[in-house]
Amino acid sequence: MPDQEELHQRLIELKTEHRDLDMAIATLLAASGYDPLQVQRLKKRKLALKDLITRLESYLLPDIIA
Repeated sequence: MPDQEELHQRLIELKTEHRDLDMAIATLLAASGYDPLQVQRLKKRKLALKDLITRLESYLLPDIIA
């Protein structure tokens, strides 16, 4: 089981990749003659990253019921 520091580092890496994908998608959409299939794949990867980020954040910062 990875420790908290390793999980936090992984979370930072995932957020960076998510942000990079967002910029790549925006760049492709701004270009004329972009490939819609490529954009769709990037968006799917971005969504998968967002799900992973959410799960990791939930694990690192669990909800405390008061």
